Amino acid sequence: MNLKLKVFVSLLCVTALYLLLGGSTSEYLQLQDTSRCACDKCLTENDPWLMQRLDKSVEPFLSANYNLSEDAFNWWKRLQLERRNYRTYNTTVDRLFQMFPPSPDLIESSPDRCRACAVVGNSGNLIGSHYGPLIDFHDVVIRMNTGRIKGYEADVGIKTTHRIMYPESAIDLDNSTHLVLFPFKIQDLEWLIKAFGTGFSGRSYMPVKSTIKANKDLVMVTNPGFMRYVHEIWLEKKGKYPSTGFMAVILALHICDEVHVFGYGADRDGNWSHYWEKLKDTKLKTGVHPGSNEYNIILQLAKQQKLKFYTGW
Repeated sequence: MNLKLKVFVSLLCVTALYLLLGGSTSEYLQLQDTSRCACDKCLTENDPWLMQRLDKSVEPFLSANYNLSEDAFNWWKRLQLERRNYRTYNTTVDRLFQMFPPSPDLIESSPDRCRACAVVGNSGNLIGSHYGPLIDFHDVVIRMNTGRIKGYEADVGIKTTHRIMYPESAIDLDNSTHLVLFPFKIQDLEWLIKAFGTGFSGRSYMPVKSTIKANKDLVMVTNPGFMRYVHEIWLEKKGKYPSTGFMAVILALHICDEVHVFGYGADRDGNWSHYWEKLKDTKLKTGVHPGSNEYNIILQLAKQQKLKFYTGW
């Protein structure tokens, strides 16, 4: 008996057993439809609470075939006072996909796979947490910006599959880590192109690396329209725009079946401090970002069992 026939017979047996026990065909098909992954509990589209907020029609990443609307571009260009126009943006994106993969490298959803993701923030509450082995256990480990590993392995782990950054927070990566760019202006897209080529020489509000070491075949660029969606739907337009860390959590809800969140939250003085350094600006709070709103949404997601939140300390 070949494999296909064996699978078909097995499905017939399971269906017959289910119907004998009193279930209807429609109920069985609905049950089958909800088994979208091999996790103990999957993030499915049949969850009314989550689907009021999680819009799967929003593309998280840019691709060669995606066209950002001019309306979304006009929202995005205000984030860091971009003065150039929609045409310049589209020309730059066309150049981008002449160098980088035309579509993002995503692990697709499957009934026989559990896409378990750890999103690792940079909060000081990771110190002494001993979360390292647990973080490394995940299939996907997403880290932010300049979050350090060396010297902090016991608390933050050593594994990184995706590193989120923008030019002002860029660091070199190994050949197996995805560079996930969160662009806030056209210059950020230009930086990505030039940093892999002849070198970037532009100026920004802080020093920017001229070149970067990373695997260009693993580059992914977040869609500005996705950033707008996080701001308007998830944060209800609170704050100037979402933090990189909060957007990373919502991104994980879109590309993972199971999400575990580490290293989020302000310190005891209400400041966003990093686990590897002493905060110099004791009046920082959460900057231009609605930090308390973001944190409360993460708590609510945890309460609704849409993610697992490890609070540290």
